[in-house]
Amino acid sequence: MTITTGVPAPTRHTPLALARGFLTGGVVGTSLAALVVGGITANAPLFTTGLVLPVVYGLLYFLAGRPRRAREAAVVPRTALATIEGLKAIGGESSDIPVRFDLTVVPDDGPAFRVEATQDINLVDLGDYRPRDVVVVQYPADRPWRLRIVRRPTPEWEDRAASARLDAVPEAAKVAAPPEGCAFGFILFLGLLAGAAAVVLLFRSDLFDRDDTAEPPSAIKPSVSSTSSTTVVSSASGTVALGPGQSFLDKGELERAVGSLTRGEDSRQALTVVVQERLLSVVFAPTGAQVPGLDLKALPYDRFPALVTEAGTTLGVRDPRSWQIVTDRLAGPVVIRVVVTGPEGTASLEADSQGKVVRRLPAR
Repeated sequence: MTITTGVPAPTRHTPLALARGFLTGGVVGTSLAALVVGGITANAPLFTTGLVLPVVYGLLYFLAGRPRRAREAAVVPRTALATIEGLKAIGGESSDIPVRFDLTVVPDDGPAFRVEATQDINLVDLGDYRPRDVVVVQYPADRPWRLRIVRRPTPEWEDRAASARLDAVPEAAKVAAPPEGCAFGFILFLGLLAGAAAVVLLFRSDLFDRDDTAEPPSAIKPSVSSTSSTTVVSSASGTVALGPGQSFLDKGELERAVGSLTRGEDSRQALTVVVQERLLSVVFAPTGAQVPGLDLKALPYDRFPALVTEAGTTLGVRDPRSWQIVTDRLAGPVVIRVVVTGPEGTASLEADSQGKVVRRLPAR
C-alpha cells in the first residue's frame, strides 16, 4: 500500500506554561532553602514549611489540572493499525514488565508516522508481540506519542489487523513529545533562584548575625561541620547537607549520614525521611507519642540508588532533572516513594520496607 508521511507541528510554550514553570521553580527553590536555612538556624517552623510547601503545591497543581485532564479524557482517541518495527523490555520486577515499542502507525484518515511508546506487558503475553506483527493502537489526535496498544480490539479491527500488511516508514517521520526547550529550562531555573534568594534574604540576620557565644551552653544546638558535609540535629529534626561533587546515591553515604543523626541511639524513631541529591532531612517522632514511626537503621538504603535509576529510566522520563525519595509509614506499612521530574513530566514508584517495587506511576 502507498503511505504518505508527515510530522505534526511542534508545540510551543504558552505564557501560562512558562509562568507555571517559574512558579514550580520558585516552590522548589523556596522549599530547599527553607530546609537548609531552617536546619542551620534551628527554626522549626521554617524547616516544617520546607517540608509542607511542595506537598501543598503538588496538591494544588493536581487539582488545577483536573479540568484539563477531564477535557483530554473526553476526547475520543483515534484507532489505527500499526506495525511493530522493534521492541525491547526495559526492566521490571513483577509479572508486568515495561516494553518499549517502535511502531509504524497508519491511520485511515491521515499520514503514516513512526513513534516509540512504552507499555506494561504481562510476561505470559510477551510472546504475542513480534517484529512485523500488525496490532491495533489508540492515541489522542494531538498527542500521538501517548499511543497505547489495544490488547483486546473489536472483532472488526482484529480482522483488519490479521489481514493487513503495512510498509515501514523512515525514521524521519518519527513523532515524539516536544522538548521543553531552553526557554522553559531557563524560566524554571530563574524561579528556583528567586525562591531560594527570597528565603535567604528574609532570614539573613539569623544566618549571618548570630552570636552563639552569648547563648547558654544548653541552648546551643549540637552541630557537626566539615568540608564534606554539614549535620544539624535537634530534638524535632535533623539534616545533613553534602558538599559539592557528592551525592547520597554514593555507596555508604546515606548510612553514614543517618548514623550521624542518630548518634548510636537504637530506639530513636522518625516520622518521615526525605532524601535528595545532596540533602537528607529527617523529622523525628516526638518522645512518648503514640504514632507509627520508622526505624532509621532498618531502611534498605542500599536499594535507594537502584530505585532512583529505575524510576528515571523505565517510567517515561528520559532525562530526569531532579529526584526525591520520601519514606514514611503514615498509612500503616513502610512506603518508599521515589519521584523523578524531567521534560516529559513527573513519574514515581513505590516500594515496600525491603525496597521491592510494588507500584509504578509513569510520566504524564
